[in-house]
Amino acid sequence: MGEQSGGRIRRPHTELTVDLIKQWAYRCVDGLSDRCDEMNELNVFPIPDSDTGTNLVFTVRSAVECMRTVGADATLSEAAAALARGAVSGARGNSGVIVSQVLRAVAEQCAAGALDGAGVQAALARAGDLVLEAVSVPMEGTIVTVLAAASTAAQSRPPGDLEAVASSASEAAASALEATRTQLPALDVAGVVDAGALGLVVMLDALASIVTGTEVTRRRYHRTELGTVRPAVDATVVPVHRLARPALGFEVLYSIRGMDDHDVPRLRTALGELGDSVVVAGDGAGSWTAHVHTANAGLAVEAGLQFGQLQNVRIEVLDAGGSHADSHGTDGDHPGAVRGRDILAVVAGDGAEELYSVEGAAVLRCDTAEVGPAELCAAIVGAPHTEVLVLPNGALSAQELVSVSIASRTAGKEVLMLPSSSMVQGLAALAVHNPARAAVDDAYAMSEAAAGTRWASLRIAEERSLTWVGTCEPGDGLGLVGHDVVVIGADVISAGRVLLDQLLSVGGEMVTMLRGAPGTGDEEHDVVDVLARHVADRHPGVEVMLYTGGQPGDVVQLGVE
Repeated sequence: MGEQSGGRIRRPHTELTVDLIKQWAYRCVDGLSDRCDEMNELNVFPIPDSDTGTNLVFTVRSAVECMRTVGADATLSEAAAALARGAVSGARGNSGVIVSQVLRAVAEQCAAGALDGAGVQAALARAGDLVLEAVSVPMEGTIVTVLAAASTAAQSRPPGDLEAVASSASEAAASALEATRTQLPALDVAGVVDAGALGLVVMLDALASIVTGTEVTRRRYHRTELGTVRPAVDATVVPVHRLARPALGFEVLYSIRGMDDHDVPRLRTALGELGDSVVVAGDGAGSWTAHVHTANAGLAVEAGLQFGQLQNVRIEVLDAGGSHADSHGTDGDHPGAVRGRDILAVVAGDGAEELYSVEGAAVLRCDTAEVGPAELCAAIVGAPHTEVLVLPNGALSAQELVSVSIASRTAGKEVLMLPSSSMVQGLAALAVHNPARAAVDDAYAMSEAAAGTRWASLRIAEERSLTWVGTCEPGDGLGLVGHDVVVIGADVISAGRVLLDQLLSVGGEMVTMLRGAPGTGDEEHDVVDVLARHVADRHPGVEVMLYTGGQPGDVVQLGVE
């Protein structure tokens, strides 16, 4: 039946026509421009460069300019394809590249069928898939999360009701935006919502307004009104020598033509090895845009040249705090920051805490309190020196460590996450630590020592379970290499003997054994002493180092160098 408005009956829209798509595009530009400064102010992730709003406005303007070139008589499919093409070719920044994939999804749906309620549902679902494909490390609490929430809400509405679909997507996105401030450490520390996600909300609100004929009004965000910085977690820090700051980093962005689809993952991997915030996104018509933050802009450009022809290459300097700098750069100092370097290690057990502290590391206990991204970030921010080398020792996932690393930069910290997946690997890294070296050289030597240590562990099975090497029963001894069970024994000692023989069959000069907490092993024997004698008997010439870690769960942690 329709609604009465100003003496006229407004019939509900059942699908988006080419005129409505054009109105939506123009309204997106207006809405993003209106809130550009607000988004710039909120921008702290992936780097606090205060340009997310500017980048989104530029990206969507580029999309609109391309749409204009196809003429007033363009079909819905032609207009939408031009929007996607212009967005991908003109994308700026991390958020701009991601938004280009939303417009690409709309274009694909317009080419496949109508953009009615079901069509919008399909476009949002496709946009979510495209974004997950484009982003190297999707993070919770970003535009990725908000897009997923909008898509889920849209799918819950009747596909024949375009207004309900658009309104639900808009409202869900706004609610998800509110939640971002507690989902991502960088936002939690700064007390803000995600700037790129706000841009997506603006675009979805514009769509809902076009479809329903009702303006959507949202709250304005100001950084000074939001949250407070999380207090630092206490950590014992041993002062080390002060060293110079590392070289500045770069934001690299370019378009690629002539690249095969199967080469996209290869480029994404190559850029991921050079830096972070990697996004490689296409327009569906053979053109791609690549984005990365890296310390070596030249190698990032060379990586793209291997797969196609580059256009519109943009390289901008990022200062140490993550902001864009001029060609001369800035020193990036924050008030109160003290230059120097700290080692921060996540450990479990009283003995492990003592071992790491004696070697000059600050320790963050993960067995006496929960340690997640927010807690690790707070400990890094609370460290007295600017440079912080972190030994995570397997306590957090790779995705969480990326999040923490980026968040810490917002507080002016220069963080290097070292590849230690266990405490024995962390100890190997600490053994070669030399504060007199340049930070990058020290981090390289420590990383090499950690990566060169094969690590394993012994545990007692708590329940019947199927493993790669058979079924274990409660009380069996389990030998693990990394996170995989490779040995099942009648007890931990028999399992440990077999495990050590396997580890040393491919060589090794030294075995480090880290004894677990009391009650984790055979109380009639000292498992570590028995295994040390086994090494001496069966593998003469191999040195054995025995320590008490006190870690729960693992009866013994083993490291072979």
